[in-house]
Amino acid sequence: MPDLLLEPGVRAQPPVAVPADLRARGLRLSLGGVPVLRGVDLDVPTGAVVALLGPSGCGKTTLLRTLAGLERPDEGAVTLGGATLTGAGTFVPPERRRVGMVFQDWALFPHLSVAGNVAFGLSRAERRAGGVRAALELVELEAFADRAPATLSGGQQQRVALARTLAHRPAAVLLDEPFSNLDTALRLQVRGEVTRLLRGLGMTALFVTHDQEEAFVLGDEVAVMRDGRIEQQAPPAQLYAAPATRAVAAFVGDANLLPGTADGSGAATAVGAVPLAGTARGAVDVLVRPEHLAVRGGDQGRVTDVEYYGHDAVYRIALRSGAEVRARTLRPDFLRGDGVALTYTGGPTAAYPRG
Repeated sequence: MPDLLLEPGVRAQPPVAVPADLRARGLRLSLGGVPVLRGVDLDVPTGAVVALLGPSGCGKTTLLRTLAGLERPDEGAVTLGGATLTGAGTFVPPERRRVGMVFQDWALFPHLSVAGNVAFGLSRAERRAGGVRAALELVELEAFADRAPATLSGGQQQRVALARTLAHRPAAVLLDEPFSNLDTALRLQVRGEVTRLLRGLGMTALFVTHDQEEAFVLGDEVAVMRDGRIEQQAPPAQLYAAPATRAVAAFVGDANLLPGTADGSGAATAVGAVPLAGTARGAVDVLVRPEHLAVRGGDQGRVTDVEYYGHDAVYRIALRSGAEVRARTLRPDFLRGDGVALTYTGGPTAAYPRG
């Protein structure tokens, strides 16, 4: 296939444009009269991998489609490298945005070969310059150029979809739940390969996921989306330690939200005094992560369940106050029915006004 793969002796051109930052400001969009995006602000810095995390139905895919130009927002702006793609009377069509998108179902053409799928949409000059071969080499599938997509594994098909996107030399890449169709073991392998590739290329990338662990492992930053808005965007460690809202605290990681009374620097709770990161006063709900509760014998509460994970274990404990908490430990020394006492061992934590 001379038009698809580079002739011997000619050097392939890397199929990557100069990455650029991708930004959204005030995006609003209603579909069928129902608000889906409610003023979204999002930043994907140049060369960064950002995970867009949120529950099903919160607007993640619609946001990706809007960034790609597949949906036109009612209000707001999208910029790439400072250039306006959407907004102020401007709307750049998807094929001219330099924004590549990898769909959840990969959207491969079954009647085309692997090389044919990657070449789709490329000019003859781009194909002759080696864009197809270079893209396949990046994902280590050049030996499969003549194969039909149906003969490949799920992980290989996912890489073909990524190669097709990279062949167009995008300045930013959007990935919509790219690993959701893979089984658990393959998912871990492929997501590691894809992320290393994107980082190695210095690509600006935004990928959607509802998997908290996946977002934390892969994202340089994580943007938490809820009900059509970005509630918080931050590096994973900051997001975990200092959730901006009660909703983020409850959604990100394992969290106990304990009623307490704050005095400006700490709070009295059912597990004792807890230092606070802010200056809250009065009735609050205090964020206590399970790993910050030390468990010992006592009569403060009773173990109602033990979840053993091998590398650690989690106790469910019913406190005398009526609250139920989860406490994480490396070794399960207590059984169901045992009486225990708890001590908070973490640093200053977040608190949210009750009500």
